Amino acid sequence: MNNDQLEKLIVPRFLNYVRFDTQSDRSLIKTPSTEGQWNLAKFLQNEILQLGLPADKLEVKLTEHCYVIIRLSPTPGKENKPCIGFLAHLDTADDVSGKDVKPQLVQNYDGEKINLTGGFCLDPIKEAGLAEQKGKVIIHTDGSTLLGADNKAGIAEIMTAIEYLAANPQIEHGAIEFIFTPDEETGKGLPEFPLGEIKSSFCYTVDGGAVGEIESECFNAWKADIEFIGKAIHIGHARGKLVNAVLMASAFVSLLPRSESPEATDGYYGYYCPMEIHGDIEKATLEVFLRDFDTAGMERRVAALDTFAKTVEAQFPEGKVIVKTQPQYYNMKFKIDEKPEVLEKLKQAALNTGIEWFQKPVRGGTDGSRLTELGIPTPNIFTGGRNAHSRLEWVSVSDMCAAVNLIIELIRLWGE
Repeated sequence: MNNDQLEKLIVPRFLNYVRFDTQSDRSLIKTPSTEGQWNLAKFLQNEILQLGLPADKLEVKLTEHCYVIIRLSPTPGKENKPCIGFLAHLDTADDVSGKDVKPQLVQNYDGEKINLTGGFCLDPIKEAGLAEQKGKVIIHTDGSTLLGADNKAGIAEIMTAIEYLAANPQIEHGAIEFIFTPDEETGKGLPEFPLGEIKSSFCYTVDGGAVGEIESECFNAWKADIEFIGKAIHIGHARGKLVNAVLMASAFVSLLPRSESPEATDGYYGYYCPMEIHGDIEKATLEVFLRDFDTAGMERRVAALDTFAKTVEAQFPEGKVIVKTQPQYYNMKFKIDEKPEVLEKLKQAALNTGIEWFQKPVRGGTDGSRLTELGIPTPNIFTGGRNAHSRLEWVSVSDMCAAVNLIIELIRLWGE
C-alpha cells in the first residue's frame, strides 16, 4: 500500500489513541496499574469488531488483566503454517505526564526549529533524523506532555495492518495473533500474561525507533530496593547520637559510578540508575535499576551494591543498610539465536519492502524480552517514534507507514 493511502488510515487513528491517558504506575502491584489502560483496551476491542473481518475468522478477547488478544484464522490451505504474533503495549511511561496530550500534526515539515511550550524546542541540528523529515509529515508533542508514540504508534500500525488485511482478503496467511499488553513501562515483565492462551510460535514487538531498526538483544535488567535505617533524636541534641537515614541514602547514591550512569553510556555499556528516593531521618528507601548486556557484568553490579552498603554503614555507625535485588528481564539474544528463522524472515520482509534494515541493541527492555524468556522468540521492530518518555517526543508518519508495510509483508512471508 502506498504512503498516501496509509496516512489516511494511520494518522487519525494515532491522533485518537494518544488522547487516551494510559500512563502506568510502577509503584502499584495490580495489573493493569491504572484505569486509563482499560479505556484504550476496550476501545480497541470495539474498533477491531468494526473493521469488517468475517466473524467466523476473528476472535477478540479482553482478559481480566487488560490483555487484548486478537486472532485471525488462517486462510484455506494455510492451516499448517506457524502462527505468528505482533505485540504493542497500551501504557505510556510515568517519566512525563501522559494526560491531556495535544498532538501537533505537521503536514509539510519545513526543516526548521519547532518551538514548543515551556521553552522546549525540537532542533533539526540536534535531533537525529529530524532534518530528514523535511517535506514530510510528522507529529510531535506540544511540550507540555509526552506524545505517547511509545507505544501508541505501534498500536496504530498493528491496527492499520489488520484493517488492510480485512480489506484485502486475497492475502494468504497462516494464523495470526495481535496482542496489546498493559504495564510494559513498569518493568514488571508481562505481569499476569496469559501464556497458556497464546498460540504463536514466533512474535514481533512493534516498539522501536527509526525506520529500519531491528532489535534482537537487550539488557539484562535487575532492580534493587535499598532500605536505610537511621537513629532519630532531637536535632538540637544530635551530636554523637543522630544517624540520619536521608544522609545515608544520599551517601549511597554518591557511590554509584557517574561514568556508569544512563547519561554517560551508550551502545553495549551498562549502568546503575537511581530511580526514586524517599524518607526521613529514621528511615529512607532508594530504588536503583541495574542494566548490563553481559551476565557476568550484572553479577558484578549486584555485588557492588553490597559493597556500597558496607561502605555507608562504616560511615554511619549504628546505621543499617538492607539491599534487596530481583531480576526484571533477561537479554533475549540467546533465545532468539536458537531460532534464527524469526530474524531471517524479518530481514527478508524488510528487503522486500525496500527498507534498509540495521540491527542495534535495545538499551532497555520490551515485552518481547520477557516473551522470549517464556519460550516465544520475539525481536523488536521500529515504529518511527523518537525521544520516548520526554516532552520532545515526535514520530515520523512515513516511518509509521513503512512499519505497516513491514507487518503485512511478514504476515505474507510466514504464510508462504
